Amino acid sequence: MPNAPDLPAHVRRLVDEIETEIGEDGAVAASIEGGHLPPVRPATGNGRVEDAVRQILAEIGEDADREGLQGTPERVHRMYTELTAGYHVDPERLINRAIFDVGYSEMVVVKDIPFYSLCEHHLLPFFGSAAVAYIPRGKVIGLSKIPRIVEMYARRLQVQERLTQEVADFLMDRLAPQGVGVVLEATHLCAVMRGVRKPGTIMTTSSVLGLFRTRDRTRAEFFAHLARPAPAP
Repeated sequence: MPNAPDLPAHVRRLVDEIETEIGEDGAVAASIEGGHLPPVRPATGNGRVEDAVRQILAEIGEDADREGLQGTPERVHRMYTELTAGYHVDPERLINRAIFDVGYSEMVVVKDIPFYSLCEHHLLPFFGSAAVAYIPRGKVIGLSKIPRIVEMYARRLQVQERLTQEVADFLMDRLAPQGVGVVLEATHLCAVMRGVRKPGTIMTTSSVLGLFRTRDRTRAEFFAHLARPAPAP
C-alpha cells in the first residue's frame, strides 16, 4: 500500500526517510521548511487499536485507567504504525533513479547493516545485522539504497527467513546482476524472553542467487568478506 494518503504524519515522515535522502527530489526534501522537520502528531484512526489494547490490559488483570497506563493504548498504536511503516514505502521512490550504468563486474559487499523487525508469530522484536552482496552485470545501485531496502522489508511483520529472501529477490529483480547474496544474523526476543528463554541465541539466515548459488568459489569469497573485521574509523 505505497503512498497511502491517510498515513499519520510521523509515519509519513518515517516512510519518507526510508524512500528519500535529504537533498534528493522527494517528500523529505519537500517537507523541510527553514531547516525544520514537520512536527510529529499522534496517530489517527478509528480507535479500534486503542480499544483492543485496553481489552488486552483488562485480560491480563491491569487497569487501563490507572495513571501509568492512561496513555498506553495511544502509544501502542503509534508504536505499531512506526514499526510497520515499511508496508507503505514505494520502491520506485526509494530507488529514485539511483541505478547506474557502470562497467564493474566484481563483488560489491555492504555489511554490518543494523535492522529491527517484529516477529509475526508473537509481535516481539528481532534485531541484528545484515550483509548484502551482489556481482553487477553492468549496473550498480547507490550505496545508501541497500540499507534502505533492508529497512523497507524489516519494518513489517516478518519472519527472518522471508526478510532475507525478500532483500535478495528485490536486488535480483531490479539490477539483474550475476548474483546476489544476503546473510542476516539476529536475536529474537521470542526465544530470549519467553518459550525456551535462552539469552544469547543467534539465528543466521542466508539467501544466495545466481553465481552465489552455482559457484562455490563466489559463495566462499562472500563469506570470507563477512569474516573480516571492519576497518578502524
